[in-house]
Amino acid sequence: MNKKYTVLDELSKKQLLLHDSLLNKGTAFSQKERDAFGLNGLLPPRILSIEDQKKRILMNFYSKPNDIEKYTYLMGLQDRNETLFYRTVIDEIETMMPIIYTPTVGEACQKFGYLFRRPRGLYISYEDRGNIISVLKNWRYETVDIIVVTDGERILGLGDQGANGMGIPIGKLSLYTACAGIDPAHALPIMLDVGTNNADLLHNPNYLGVKKNRIQYDEYTRFIDEFMDAVQSVFPKALIQFEDFANKNASRLLKKYQSNYRMMNDDVQGTASMCVAGILGSQRISGRTLKDETLLFFGAGAAGIGIGDLYALAANKTGISIEDARKQCWFIDSRGLVVEGRENISNDKEPFAHKMDQLSDLTDIIRAVKPTVLIGVSGQAQVFTKDVIHAMAELNETPVIFALSNPTSKSECSAEQAYKWTNGKGIFASGSPFDPVEIDGKTHVPGQGNNAYVFPGVGLGVIASKANRVTDDMFLVAAEIISSSLSQNDLNQGRVFPPLTQIRDLSLDIAFGISQLENSGLNKESIREMMYKAEYQDYV
Repeated sequence: MNKKYTVLDELSKKQLLLHDSLLNKGTAFSQKERDAFGLNGLLPPRILSIEDQKKRILMNFYSKPNDIEKYTYLMGLQDRNETLFYRTVIDEIETMMPIIYTPTVGEACQKFGYLFRRPRGLYISYEDRGNIISVLKNWRYETVDIIVVTDGERILGLGDQGANGMGIPIGKLSLYTACAGIDPAHALPIMLDVGTNNADLLHNPNYLGVKKNRIQYDEYTRFIDEFMDAVQSVFPKALIQFEDFANKNASRLLKKYQSNYRMMNDDVQGTASMCVAGILGSQRISGRTLKDETLLFFGAGAAGIGIGDLYALAANKTGISIEDARKQCWFIDSRGLVVEGRENISNDKEPFAHKMDQLSDLTDIIRAVKPTVLIGVSGQAQVFTKDVIHAMAELNETPVIFALSNPTSKSECSAEQAYKWTNGKGIFASGSPFDPVEIDGKTHVPGQGNNAYVFPGVGLGVIASKANRVTDDMFLVAAEIISSSLSQNDLNQGRVFPPLTQIRDLSLDIAFGISQLENSGLNKESIREMMYKAEYQDYV
């Protein structure tokens, strides 16, 4: 029987440059390179610079009819030429971030089975138990600095997306490279497929994951334990970032592993750092200090509790006791206000249960608690109604409204609502981007409380300093650096986060701050030299 394929000869091996996304330069291969690697005739004759190529990419990008088409186009570019992909994203970060991550990545996850083109990262299913080390060794690179892993159970505010959640680790690692210069060759996205309880996916013929209900309890924990031990064995230097795990597992797994592994949970720690940064930034507008604030959280999941804990740490740094700082934080869960004496309060909520009447209506709670800051981490759209925001405005000269739930469809209110219903005196930030709002001739620029301000710089700092563990102090340092980076022009516009165009410099500052915390002896320039630059290399 004739063989359908022949063994690659030396020339065809050279031509694999065209098919390796990390090495491919496309029409930017020089004539010397085309001669050396047998590429003549395989490419159009005109040789373009990376800037010429980027112009063509942007022309095609802007021709796409909607965001999901733009996302698909950019993922195709990443699959064939990562250097050009990252040059485009880095240079056009404000345009590209909402496409490659929040909010478009949410829709991409919902449609992942339809959008899948070629493998990126590793899928480790429950059926691989007992063999996870072997699966990890299938990865093509021996050096891995950063792993982002999800089990797909709580994708943004969209819930259980099963194996479709792989879009999240892929997107997060793109931001690690674009925002902090982590080498994409050293970044590994992982999907832990433990099943799904999403009935639509289980009955969808295009769903690519395991078509079984999720494993739970001890069976689930043993699987995660094996995964963590396997990573420690195969990639001992890797920082492991947990992403979009369900509330019931996020904080529990963080507490279980953070003392023994180089790991973090961005939904808990990154969100906390981002939110505390926003509060510190708002104080540069309001003139308040940490002791003056009262925080009311609509939502008492892992993210909200994480913010409360980091806020208490920040306040403690100014001389306020942890206990007193916690008294400044109030939480609303599915049963209403979390108060002292209420039955069945979980251990993580207990420190934030204070003396107060049991209330359930948000407007009534605001009038009773008198918060200066209202924080939405609920995943419930439009719960910050006109009455709610009016109540905040009546109590405060500069009310702070953070509607942090993602994607945009899940935001607790819009920027326009927050500004108009406070007559322009409110300070607003959201998880997804909103356009500026003009009121009485003044333009208000809403802040996007994007964790991309935090996790890339923290990751770079941990990797550069070779820290053994990721600590809460690192996230507090990040929050302080972010808030201190605001210019007077930012403050005049009502911004509590700097423009995304500054994000690589901001990540460098955060990494340097962490290296100082770790007494690594690194200076800022040495860290800058470690950062990946989206530039073509000469091969001959």
